[in-house]
Amino acid sequence: MESAERIISLRKDRPSERAVASVIEALAAQFGNRLATSLAVRRQHAHTSTWLENEPADAVVFAQSTADVQAVVTRCAEHRVPVVPFGTGTSLEGHLNAPFGGIAIDLADMNRVLEVHADDLDCVVEPGVTRKQLNEYLRDQGLFFPIDPGADASLGGMAATRASGTNAVRYGTMKDNVLALTAVLANGEIVHTARRAKKSSAGYDLTRLLIGSEGTLGIVTDLTLKLHGIPEAISSGVCPFPSVEAACNATMATIQFGIPIARIELLDELSVRACNQHSKLNLPEQPMLFVEFHGSDANVAEQSQRFGEIAQESGGGPFEWATRPEDRNRLWQARHDFYWAVFALRPGTQSFATDVCVPISRLAECVTETQRDIAASGLICPIVGHVGDGNFHCSPLIDMENPAEIKAAEGFMNRLVERALAMEGTCTGEHGVGQGKMKYLEAEYGPAALEAMRAIKRAFDPHNIMNPGKIVALG
Repeated sequence: MESAERIISLRKDRPSERAVASVIEALAAQFGNRLATSLAVRRQHAHTSTWLENEPADAVVFAQSTADVQAVVTRCAEHRVPVVPFGTGTSLEGHLNAPFGGIAIDLADMNRVLEVHADDLDCVVEPGVTRKQLNEYLRDQGLFFPIDPGADASLGGMAATRASGTNAVRYGTMKDNVLALTAVLANGEIVHTARRAKKSSAGYDLTRLLIGSEGTLGIVTDLTLKLHGIPEAISSGVCPFPSVEAACNATMATIQFGIPIARIELLDELSVRACNQHSKLNLPEQPMLFVEFHGSDANVAEQSQRFGEIAQESGGGPFEWATRPEDRNRLWQARHDFYWAVFALRPGTQSFATDVCVPISRLAECVTETQRDIAASGLICPIVGHVGDGNFHCSPLIDMENPAEIKAAEGFMNRLVERALAMEGTCTGEHGVGQGKMKYLEAEYGPAALEAMRAIKRAFDPHNIMNPGKIVALG
């Protein structure tokens, strides 16, 4: 149930019905059947991926160009009507909700690869291009884009949420792999944040400011991305461990020894069981590391051998290889399908996927304390993690008809964040803030930093029309 205070706030900050109707009428005249007002379409463009309430916009516009986005934002700015950008709908913290109504802009049709500069290892794409689409386009040129959050997310959405994923331990996150952006600001102006040069000392870093801003400062309409050569050799494998603590300790040692591992993913016992059931694997149901190595044949062989030795010293093993491409792909597809696989552990329930990130030296402690908390709470909650950079995810499975269970899950998730912050970590390593984690930002950053964020928001968006109600609330 919504609190009376929130209901009053929503009513106060919503634009008038007349303003919304005027905007919809004008946009309908311009976009025709590329504007939709049916409830089903509007609900599909709001939050659908976890148990957060679905709060649809008043209409959806299907944009096909930067000019389309600019036209919608300009019209909305005139009437102070909110604008919410939409990519593929895979975000997890309510980023797509429209708590104050307004217009959702679907960017999926802006899906062209505009330029590829193979000699410079970069490309320019529209925001609706997905990571799989881009890598299929690049494959024949021997290039790839490494950021892999699991879901086939849009690259614009990945930039907006500062996504990372399984390859981040070697290749970094979106903030490390976006050279420049074009974005439409709240007043309808178009801004280009940088050039294609690999580095610059010219002025404020607007690119990094917009990356992770979740559509609250502007709407990305093209991105210039760093590319990498497809490795000569790729080797994947799985390694069981007697406990998640042992697996985390092996991970920490691997990173500290400087092994340039490309992926290192933790799955606890429940997660392995879910993947076995969903993806028809036959892995032993015990804590497990999925790993991958990139490089030359000699490099990969050396890295794999050193990792196997570290795993053995931590009580793990045997380390089993998946050398054929089809076996590697099956293994990683099972990891990427984890979000769907967990539902088989408790049919009829709802999952709330959440994440935190801590310094890698505190990872084993944080994960083992979290496991004890799960057991004490009586929850069914598998854990997976991009543990090479200290990031892990919990997915409690909740009976939404049971208020006591909902309360227990909410308490657990609050303690999870408190635990991560106490260990000098963050409330979210890659899912973003959205609506779901706004309440933790003051504890993470302090009131002065939060007010600085509000000042930036007011400077970019004085009338609070750009995806309002996300990251920071404006008083």
